[in-house]
Amino acid sequence: QQSGRKYNLFLKRRLRIDKRHQSKDSIFFRDGVRRIDFVLSYVDDLNKEWEKKLERRKEFESNLQKAGLELETEDKKESEDGKIFFVKIHAPWEVLITYAEVLNIKVPIRENDIPPMVENPLDCVLYPFRLPEKVMHPEPDYFTAPFSKDKQELYLINDESTFFSPSMRNRIVNYILTRCPYGTEEGKKKFGIKRLLNNGTYTAAYPLHDCQYWKKASDPNCDSERYTLYMEWARFLRFYKEQPLDLIRKYYGEKIGIYFAWLGFYTEMLFLAAVVGLICFLYGLFTMDENMSSKEICDPAIGGEIIMCPLCDRDCEYWRLNTTCESSQYSHLFDNVATLFFAIFMGIWVTLFLEFWKRRQARLKYEWDLVDFEEEQQQLQLRPEYEAKCTQKKRNPVTQEMEPYLPLTSQAVRFCISGATVLFWVSLIIASMIAVIVYRLAVYAAFASLMENTQTLQPISGLLTPQLATSVTASCLNFVIIMILNFFYERIAIWITDMEIPRTHMEYENRLTMKMFLFQFVNYYSSCFYVAFFKGKFVGYPGAYTYMFNRWRNEECDPAGCLIELTTQLTIVMAGKQIWGNIQEAIVPWICNWWGRRKARNNPENLYSRWEQDHDLQTFGALGLFYEYLEMVIQFGFITLFVASFPLAPLLALMNNILEIRVDSWKLTTQYRRPVAAKAHSIGVWQEILNGMAILSVVTNAFIVAFTSDMIPRLVYYYAYSENEDSPMSGYINNSLSVFLISDFPERNEPNENPENFVICRYRDYRYPPEHERKYLHTMQFWHILAAKLAFIIIMEHVVFIVKFFVAWMIPDVPADVKAKIKREKYLTQKILHEYELEKLKERLCQGDKRATEKEFIATEGRMELSRAM
Repeated sequence: QQSGRKYNLFLKRRLRIDKRHQSKDSIFFRDGVRRIDFVLSYVDDLNKEWEKKLERRKEFESNLQKAGLELETEDKKESEDGKIFFVKIHAPWEVLITYAEVLNIKVPIRENDIPPMVENPLDCVLYPFRLPEKVMHPEPDYFTAPFSKDKQELYLINDESTFFSPSMRNRIVNYILTRCPYGTEEGKKKFGIKRLLNNGTYTAAYPLHDCQYWKKASDPNCDSERYTLYMEWARFLRFYKEQPLDLIRKYYGEKIGIYFAWLGFYTEMLFLAAVVGLICFLYGLFTMDENMSSKEICDPAIGGEIIMCPLCDRDCEYWRLNTTCESSQYSHLFDNVATLFFAIFMGIWVTLFLEFWKRRQARLKYEWDLVDFEEEQQQLQLRPEYEAKCTQKKRNPVTQEMEPYLPLTSQAVRFCISGATVLFWVSLIIASMIAVIVYRLAVYAAFASLMENTQTLQPISGLLTPQLATSVTASCLNFVIIMILNFFYERIAIWITDMEIPRTHMEYENRLTMKMFLFQFVNYYSSCFYVAFFKGKFVGYPGAYTYMFNRWRNEECDPAGCLIELTTQLTIVMAGKQIWGNIQEAIVPWICNWWGRRKARNNPENLYSRWEQDHDLQTFGALGLFYEYLEMVIQFGFITLFVASFPLAPLLALMNNILEIRVDSWKLTTQYRRPVAAKAHSIGVWQEILNGMAILSVVTNAFIVAFTSDMIPRLVYYYAYSENEDSPMSGYINNSLSVFLISDFPERNEPNENPENFVICRYRDYRYPPEHERKYLHTMQFWHILAAKLAFIIIMEHVVFIVKFFVAWMIPDVPADVKAKIKREKYLTQKILHEYELEKLKERLCQGDKRATEKEFIATEGRMELSRAM
C-alpha cells in the first residue's frame, strides 16, 4: 500500500513537470488544442477588500462563461513567484462568428483577380532594401466582405481554428471583456475589465505573444510571427530594409500598422529634404572664403580698426570688430543665398509630403479593408468613467435608449477650470522663458567682462564670443526647464482631461491630443521664437538703450546676425530632445523588464510559462501611440518652422527617425506585452495638426529670412547703396554700422575704463551720425530695408502658398488605380453575394418552399442585372 502511494505521488509529480514542460512556451490550453486568446492575472491578497474582489471575479468569470468564452485557471502554486493566479481565456468558433458579425469584420470571399501593378524598372536597384515576399505579404490578397453567420459557406473557411487571425481573436475577446458585467454596487450596474483593473480586482489583462522573440516556437501550429518581426524588422542591423507593414498589421492591428506606415513614409520623404539641406550647407561651406562681409570683419585694416560700443553697461569695454571673425565666418554657413532657396523648397516639400501621404494612406485603406470603415463601436461607446460620473439620463435620439449625460452647466464649469489650468501652465512656460531671458541678460555682462582682455581687446577664444557663450548655456538651461515642465504637464493634462469627463474614447483622445500639443508647442518652440523674432530687435542705441524691467539691458545680436544663435538654440533643443526620447523609450523599459525578471532567471526555463513571461513585460497603454505621434509631430515642427536657420535639421531628423523606427519596433516586439489589436483608417487628428504647422511654417520661415538673417539688408545694399561696381558688397560692414560719440554716453552706460581714449564707437543699426542735424534718428536706408523686408514676406508667402495650393490641387488624394480597384472589389463582392442569394433561392424552390415565390426569384435576378449594368 505504501509503495502504491509513492507510485501515485511519482505520477503526480511527473504529470506536473510534463504539464509545465508542455506549457513553457505554449499558447494553448492544457489540451494543446484550444488557443489562449487572452490572459487575466490577479493576486489573492488577504486584505479588507479580499472578499469583495473575490465576489467580483466570480461574477465576472461566470458572466464570461455565459457569453460563451472558455476559461482555464492556473493556480498560484504553478506560477514562478507562487503569488499570481492566471485565468486563460479561449473564444470558441461560435463566439467568434457571433461577434465578427457584430464588429463588422471583413473576411475573404475570393482571391483577388486584379493583375498586380507593372514592375518598377528600379526594382533591381532597390533589391538590397527589399524583404522576402513571405515576410512582406504573409497572406494572399483576397476580396473581402463583412462576415455574416447566415452565409458561412460563402467565405473561404479552410480551417476554423485559423480562419480568424490572433489579432482578430483578441479584438473580439477584448470587446466582450469591456462589456461584461460583474455585479451591482451602490445601485449601479458595473461592467468592464477596465474598472476591474482600476480597482485592483485583476492586476493585468493582455493577449499573448505567439512565441519568444529570439527563437521560433516549438509548436508547429504556431506561426512565430513575433520571431519573424524581430529578425526582419526590430533589429537595428535591418535599418536599411523596408518595413513588413502587412505583417505588422496582421500581428498588432491596423492602428499600430498605420503609425509605422506613416513614420516610414515620413522618413522616406525626409531623405529628399536632407539631401537638399546638405547641399545648401555645403554651398555655404564652400563659399565661406568668398563672403565679403566676413572678409571685411576679419581684415585687420577694416574690422581691426572698427571700435564697437560696449555690449553691457559699465563693466564691459570697447572691443574691435575683428574679434568676431570666426563666428562671422561660421554664420555664413547658414546665412547665405541658399537659405532663401531652402526656405521656399521646404514650404513646397511639406505640401508634397502631406499630399503623397494621403495617397499612401488611401492605398493602405484599400489593402487593409478599411475603405468602408467607420470608427468601431468600441471607440464610439460611452466611456465607463462617463457612465459612472453622470447620474442624469436622457433619451438618445438615434438608439432611443436612455443613457447618461452631463448637464450643460456642469460642462461649462469643467471647461472653465480646464481652460484656466491650461492657460496657467502656458503662462508658466512663458514665465520660465522670461526667466531664461533674464539669465541671458544677467550673465552676458559677466561673460563679456571675463572674456575681454584689457590689453589687446581680444577674446580668450576667437570662436567663443560672449554672445555664443551666453546662447549655449541659456539653450542648455532652457532644455532642462523644458523637460521638467514637460514631465509635470503630462500628468496635469491627463488629470484635467479626466475632469472634463469626455463622452467617448475618441473624444478623450482628441481633447488630450490638443492639450498636450498646445503645451508642447509653447514649451519647445517659445525659446526659438524669442531668438528668431525678438532678440536684438528692441535694443535701442548707445545712450538710449531699452531695458527689461528697467534693470537688464536687452540683448544685441552678434555683428554677423542672430541666425547663428537661432541655429545653436535649435540644434541643442532638437538634438537633446531626440537623445533623451530614445533613452526613455529604449533603456528605461529594458531596465524595468530586467529588474522584474531577475528572479525568473534563477528558475529552470521549463517552469517559466508563456503567460508569465508576457506578464513580466511592460504594458503598452492606450496612450502608447499618442506619445509616439507627439514626439514625431514636435520634430516635424523643428524641421519646418525654423528650417531656414538650420538646413541640416532634416538630416538630423532623418538619422533620428532611422533609429526611431528600429527602437519603436524593438521595444514593441521585445519589451512590451502584445497590445490589443485596434482598427484605424488614418492618423486621426494629427493630420490636421500637421496641416496647420505646414501653413505656419511658410510664415515663420519668411520672417526668419526677412528679419533674422542679413539677406535683405545685403540685397538692399547691393542694389541701392553699393558704390563699388567691381566689388558691389565691399563696404557693406561699414555701411551697416552707425557711429556714436562716446562723450554722449550717459553715466549709466559709460564704461568704467577707456584706456586708449577712443572718441567714437560703432553699433549695429542704421542711424544718422552725431554731427548730423537728425542725430541718432533712423536713416532712409533703415526704412528702405524695412519696406524690402515686408515686401519680401508678402511676395514669398504668396508665391509659396500659390505653389502649395496648386500642387495640392494637382495631386489627387486617391490614386486612380486604387479607385479602380475599390470599384472592382465592390462590384465583384455584390455579384458574389447576389449569386449566392440566387443559389439559395433556387434550392428553396427545388425543395418546395412556398415562401420562395417565383416573383422573389425574378426580383433577385433583376437586382443582379441592375448591379452588372451599374
